[in-house]
Amino acid sequence: MKATISRKAHFNAAHRLYRSDWSDAKNNAVFGKCNNPNFHGHNYELIVSVTGNIDPETGYVMDIKELSTMISEEVEEAFDHKNLNLDVPDFSNLNPTAENISVVIWNKLRRRITREFSLEIVLYETPRNFVTYRGE
Repeated sequence: MKATISRKAHFNAAHRLYRSDWSDAKNNAVFGKCNNPNFHGHNYELIVSVTGNIDPETGYVMDIKELSTMISEEVEEAFDHKNLNLDVPDFSNLNPTAENISVVIWNKLRRRITREFSLEIVLYETPRNFVTYRGE
């Protein structure tokens, strides 16, 4: 039997969406107010879901406390109250869009969660704007 467990998390972070190889006019046309040179912030909401077989001995897919620890160490400690462009090496050459943040989070957690489990990340940048990434 397979089941999916999910854990919610939260972090606050600032970022600026822009490409250094584009003109100011093009950055403004593509990214609008998200291109603010002084950055802007979001209260990100994260849902991490792991799908796998239910262990007949424990009744768990995986220990959700372990998943919580991984999220805390890999995401919350790395991103919370940070400027993603300036403080997080993962974004030194990667535009910190919600899509790219989701991929970075997925890759960080994938390294710690065995391949027997599938992994899904849902990242809310705002209550109405969110990204889902499954490693595809």
